[in-house]
This record gives sequence, structure tokens and C-alpha cells, in this order.
Amino acid sequence: MLHPRAFKVTVVWTLLLLLLGSVVHATESSLACPDWPTCFGTMVPEMSGGVFWEHLHRLVAGGLLLMFSLATWLAHKEAGDRPWVMKACWGGIALLLVQSAFGGLTVVYRLPDLVSTTHLALAFSFLALATVLAAATSTPHEAASNDGAPGTAVVPTNSGTALGAASAAGLVFAQSVLGGLVRHMDAGMACPDAPLCLGQIVPPLINAPIIAHFSHRVLALVAALAVLALAARILRSDSPPSVRLWATLAAVLVLVQVALGVASVLTVLAVAPVSLHTLVAAGLLASLVYLATVSSPARDRTSPAAAATAA
Repeated sequence: MLHPRAFKVTVVWTLLLLLLGSVVHATESSLACPDWPTCFGTMVPEMSGGVFWEHLHRLVAGGLLLMFSLATWLAHKEAGDRPWVMKACWGGIALLLVQSAFGGLTVVYRLPDLVSTTHLALAFSFLALATVLAAATSTPHEAASNDGAPGTAVVPTNSGTALGAASAAGLVFAQSVLGGLVRHMDAGMACPDAPLCLGQIVPPLINAPIIAHFSHRVLALVAALAVLALAARILRSDSPPSVRLWATLAAVLVLVQVALGVASVLTVLAVAPVSLHTLVAAGLLASLVYLATVSSPARDRTSPAAAATAA
């Protein structure tokens, strides 16, 4: 079937879009196109300077909507016996439209902090939804159900892993959104040193930029410890190789993410580390959501009848 592949392409496309969005901000190109949805009154502006990054970001965003619409159409044809998939697809389309509207508002109202941060939060939310669809519609392990009927997707693990991964994903999501607020408040250098902040473990919390930046660091530490603890527990267990692989990937990504956060400060918010910092955060979220989805108690992903049998 094609729709699981389409959902996976959607996840990769969303990661690319998040990377481009970070590049747009890091290169100070967010208002290179002063109008929306056109750019200087046209849909085909001269692609140079900041306009290149900003308009490319818009084009990729439009392509994502088309890609997910295709995935939705394929799911409607191939997964009609799973109503939840279609409900999630329609919810995803609605989420993309709202997210696009917030993208327009960021331009029209000249980058207000809360609107820009909401724009990022909606993008991360869509990434999580697309990842759930990609994981849940894929059947890497096919086995017979209890009555011998084929088509039951079996992932031999326990709900504790799923809960731990979902909790870690929630922390990473919150930390990423807070990081977006730090970015849009221009608080990235409120603590110009690392790992200390203004030379102290706990800096004087005297203004909003310092509070936001320091809170981002604290939550990053909590999220990193949660991910590493989850990975260690999974690697010590008898979890399937695929689950152990995703746990290892999450552990590696969270360490890279911390290193990129430090590098972003020490390089005074250079484009490369700042942009990769966002990309790795998104990749970490997707990895944890995928891990939580495939680690949920074994259930059929093909038909309600088989699901009842598997339960």
C-alpha cells in the first residue's frame, strides 16, 4: 500500500520545512517578503538574498499541504476500514491550514513573539501527528491473529515503553516550543556563556529574556535526562531490535541537540548550529513519537474485526 510511504514522505518533508524555517529566522529573512501570501505582489519574485529563503520556505510549505493531501487521498482509498486514520488526516489538513494562517499573521503583524511561537508549535504538532500516522499505518511485523487470520501488526513490547516515550516526547515538545519563544524574543544570547549563564549556575532572573533563556536550558536538561533514562531502560530490556534501534537514535539525537545548543551560544547564533538545533529537536520529537506509537500494546492496524480479535 502507498499511504504509509506517503505519510513517511510527509514526515521528512515536515523536517525539511522546519529546517528552512529556522534558516529563515537565523538569516534574518523573516520579513524579506513584506506581504503575504504574495512576495512583493507576485508569486514568482526574484529569488535572491533573504527573499530566496523566505519564499522557498513558503513554497515548501505549500508543497507539504499538497503532499499530505495526497497521503489523505491514498489513505481514503486504501484504509477505509480504519476511520481513525481518516479523522487524523482531516485533522492534519486543518492543522496545516491554521499553521499557514499563522505564518501569514507573522508577516502581516511584523513577527509578534506569541504568533511566531504559535506558528512553530503548530508545525511541531503536525510533525507529531504525521509521525503517528506513518508509524501506525506501517506493519513491520506481520503475524497471524489468534484465530489464524493474517493482518495483525504485532510489536512485542509493553505499554510502559510507550508511556515513557510519550512522556519524553511531551517534554521535548515543550522544550522546543520554549526554544521557539527564546528565538522570537531575540533572547538567544541573554546568557552569552555556556554551560553557565552570566557566569552563574542560576543567573539573576531580572528580565524576560534571561528568564526565558534559562528556563529553556533547565527544561532541556530535564528532557535530555528523561530521554537518556528511557533509552537506558529499553536497552537493558528484551525489547525488539527495532525498538532498541529507535531508543538508541533518540539518545544520540538528544546528545547532539545539547551540543548544538551550546555551539549556538558559543558561535553567537551562527546560522548552521542554530538551524541544525531546530532540525535535531524536530528529529528527536519524531523519533520519540514513532517509538511511542510502535511500542503501544499490539493491536491490529488493518481492520476493526481483527483489532477486536487481537485484543
